[in-house]
Amino acid sequence: MQLLTPEGERIHHPDYSLEPTGEEVRGLFRDMTLTRRLDTEAVALQRQGELGLWAPLLGQEAAQIGTARALAPEDFVFPSYREHGIAFCRGVTAVDLLKIWRGTEHGGWDPYDVRMAGYSIVIGTQALQAVGYAMGVQRDGASEAVLACFGDGATSQGDVNEAFVWAGAQNAPVVFLCQNNQWAISAPLETQARVPLYRRASGFGFPGVRVDGNDVLACLAVARAALRRARDGHGPTLIEAYTYRMSAHTTSDDPTRYRAAAEVDAWRLKDPIERVRAYLTKNELAGDEFFDAVDAEADALGRQVRDGCRALPDPEPHAMFEHVYAGRHAQLDEECTAFSAYLDAFAG
Repeated sequence: MQLLTPEGERIHHPDYSLEPTGEEVRGLFRDMTLTRRLDTEAVALQRQGELGLWAPLLGQEAAQIGTARALAPEDFVFPSYREHGIAFCRGVTAVDLLKIWRGTEHGGWDPYDVRMAGYSIVIGTQALQAVGYAMGVQRDGASEAVLACFGDGATSQGDVNEAFVWAGAQNAPVVFLCQNNQWAISAPLETQARVPLYRRASGFGFPGVRVDGNDVLACLAVARAALRRARDGHGPTLIEAYTYRMSAHTTSDDPTRYRAAAEVDAWRLKDPIERVRAYLTKNELAGDEFFDAVDAEADALGRQVRDGCRALPDPEPHAMFEHVYAGRHAQLDEECTAFSAYLDAFAG
């Protein structure tokens, strides 16, 4: 499903009507641009030793921003570890987003303040959590939808398929967003599936749709319809946002070892931000003044990210033991004592 071509030409789809105002499209462009700048700065900070790790989202801005802007304030999101654009739209500050990657906190934000759970590093576990939460919403009679985010690699995990089973059987108000970026680290999609991923949904009893994941308007329209369907009590939907990871899986990965540069170059021609820029320019909905203002805002965000990251205080080493369990117990005390002895060994 596509509403905006890579050249910035507007097309229409009979099942998904969307007539955004110029202001709305400019807002989507701004969100994607700022998200990309946050991502770029975080990669640089990791290379400089300021972050332990970072999972880039370069190329996936449209899938995330389009979906995020379809969410209602009361909806709840269960992300994986690359949903920086969704976090941005939910109100997570750039500095809070960096805390887990710098190792200063186990999580950087209060999930209930922003209606978004913390990042899930273990592949696919958040899908089951999302369905469980959605079943609770269903039983409470709340008008609320749940969004579960994961990548194409997670669809090979048992947790995700079990989540599909429960969601379908319980008619849970959950939307599954699979950002199919073509590579599960170094494993290409064709090693995992013989049919398009969205078609898996039919086997579990709910609809699936494939959307151009580099088209922010299409992602907005499809997500809006799926979330509305969930809130209205019609059950789950699987959205396959067909996109591409233009950067590394994480900053510890070297993608040049497993994919060709020509493939990356081909996808750069489908850049999600540039197609919106082309649309705004061709339709005289934005000019140099607007684009310069967004660039200036991105520069300011970049400074905020750099300064905020370096200002984060190092945690007291024993703080890692404080929130693992609800209370203390013998094994935890033993581990804490052993860790203290390890630290003391450096004092001499």
